Amino acid sequence: MADIILIPTYNERENIKIIIAEIFNLFPDIKILVIDDNSPDGTAEAVKSLISRYRNLSLFERPRKTGLGDAYKEAIGKVVGDKTVRSVITMDADGSHSPEYIKEFLNQIDGHDLIIGSRYVAGGGVSAWNFWRCLLSKLGNLYARMLIGAEINDLTAGFICARREMLARVNFDSIDSSGYAYQIEFKCHCLYDLGAKVKEIPIVFQSRREGESKISNQIISEGILAPWRILFKRLWKK
Repeated sequence: MADIILIPTYNERENIKIIIAEIFNLFPDIKILVIDDNSPDGTAEAVKSLISRYRNLSLFERPRKTGLGDAYKEAIGKVVGDKTVRSVITMDADGSHSPEYIKEFLNQIDGHDLIIGSRYVAGGGVSAWNFWRCLLSKLGNLYARMLIGAEINDLTAGFICARREMLARVNFDSIDSSGYAYQIEFKCHCLYDLGAKVKEIPIVFQSRREGESKISNQIISEGILAPWRILFKRLWKK
């Protein structure tokens, strides 16, 4: 059975080359699908230049940037029907998610539906973040957890591993978030609607290698509104 990593990109030309090499050095048989949102910096061209070197590397080019959630929905839709796939891993292109944790993901996934690389369990954390970014992240997670009542410590985590069989049951049409709040909504859907068996394992989140953070006021606003939408959906279903 195969395992595949999905890496969404937008203006990550320098970072994507590094992370691809790091992953294949550790896991030469794993598959990688890069999802590029028409990056003007030539990210897609950088990936194409590596395909002849790495037989398990492929590229999915989207015509425009419509959000992280949309990128994942489309990419998962492309791979979930392949029954040779055991699990699907999602991770960032900028080096914030260390490929070394993938080994533990793959060791744990057979006994679970969803593995979450968590900053907020014992042994987890962040590296080289300033005080305000740490505070924003912690308060954002606490806010979402308290409002939704989710038994997940890191609802906004983007470094996860999911069993293909579970992903095949996900109703992506019911996940309204197209941006970063997709991370919250996806996990809650798996936990509450699918009854997924979830496990968090500690990771240390690193600062991005190159380029600027993509955190924006729009992303923060979406993170504030999404938990309310999820809460109302849960109450309506009751």
